[in-house]
Amino acid sequence: MSSSQPHPSALWAVPEIARADVVVVGSGSAGSTAAIAAARGGASVLLIEKLPFLGGTSTAVLDTIYGFWTPGDRPVKVVGGIGDEVVAAMRARGPVLERPNTYGAGTGVTYNAEHLKLAWEDLVTDAGVGVLLHTFVQDVAVADGRLTSLLVATKAGLRRVGAAVVVDASGDADVSHFAGVGYERAGRESPAQTLTTTFRMVGVDSSARAQVSRAQLHELMGEAADDGYALPRREGSDHITPIAGMTATVMTRIESTVGADDTVHGIEDPTFWTRAEIAGRRQAAEYARFLVDRVPGYSAASLVATSTQIGVRETRRVYGDYRLTREDVLTARQFDDQIGLCGAPIEDHHPGSGTAWSYLPDRSAVGIPLRALVARDATNLLVAGRCFSATHDAHASVRSMAQCMAMGQAAGTAAALAAQESAGDVRGVRAGQVQGVLAEAGAILSVDGSVN
Repeated sequence: MSSSQPHPSALWAVPEIARADVVVVGSGSAGSTAAIAAARGGASVLLIEKLPFLGGTSTAVLDTIYGFWTPGDRPVKVVGGIGDEVVAAMRARGPVLERPNTYGAGTGVTYNAEHLKLAWEDLVTDAGVGVLLHTFVQDVAVADGRLTSLLVATKAGLRRVGAAVVVDASGDADVSHFAGVGYERAGRESPAQTLTTTFRMVGVDSSARAQVSRAQLHELMGEAADDGYALPRREGSDHITPIAGMTATVMTRIESTVGADDTVHGIEDPTFWTRAEIAGRRQAAEYARFLVDRVPGYSAASLVATSTQIGVRETRRVYGDYRLTREDVLTARQFDDQIGLCGAPIEDHHPGSGTAWSYLPDRSAVGIPLRALVARDATNLLVAGRCFSATHDAHASVRSMAQCMAMGQAAGTAAALAAQESAGDVRGVRAGQVQGVLAEAGAILSVDGSVN
């Protein structure tokens, strides 16, 4: 139901389950970080998550954080703050690996996702954040451009949540969608990026596997596909993990139907997601069969797990007060109001034609402006993470998990300031205020170390 339509009283005449200065929807790298930052800023905070654990894509799909450093032989660290605390919390629970990306996207931090679930929970609850798991946003009440209440589905039924400021870190911009805020649907300016079901293998002989180069792996994929294996992607990758004998993969490729046709809205269609999840697991099983049959080191290996949910790269991108562009990224543009940095290349996973990579100048990073986190069509709504304001190409660079943490920390900081100092109006917060708080918390706002 669109928020532009009158809300049936039967839906909205339900109990209010909670009210907070800041409500964050989505507990991924952006959302959990936003909640932590807002709570540390003195706001009362509620974090809403649809899954039974925190972390979103960072715990449900992936096991490596990219974006902390620029690519190249002399990497520059461009993300700190709460992101560093997250890595430290994981290291306290077990080994964490730093390894180069297969395609030159920079050093990745590979972790045990079970440890990350606990790390997120510890950091979030220690900050004093209230948490609701197993909770889905169903609608948003808006009055004069201000989000006043969220309608959520819980095991107890429909409930209302009140907020002074809302941070949409849902990835799919669900809050923004229900609030009637303007956004661009993936697939409008170029094909939407593909979906991926990740999977893990155990019993891998890592020494034997290490003898096979990336080019050789891709050649083996091509040969297997020619022999009848159903491998839609011929340039996927596998990598070591902190657990001996276990590898993780990014190999499957599911095309998104979230296209430009206004009559077919895959993202709102549960049957689309059902088909995608089933297809992703079937592909994972086929790629596992290929690895065991054809790749040295895998002959005694077994498929042990698939991702909790399919990995989504791109769905809705909210229109903010500024929209980051491809030119901004590739020229490493700096902004007066930047709250974070990104040195990651544009990584565009095309359906059918493979993955395209476009790199920034060596040892450089584009700034992420605070204005790209301010929803254009609302008074008290910030966006962070995968649904921030950017074009398709810019989004394909800045969606890395470390950048989502940087955006989340900035959004949470701005939300707390807005709730306490400007009656929830996020534009009443000066960028310099946010930058000052971020710098004190260890965030990195420029390559040369200056605040700006």
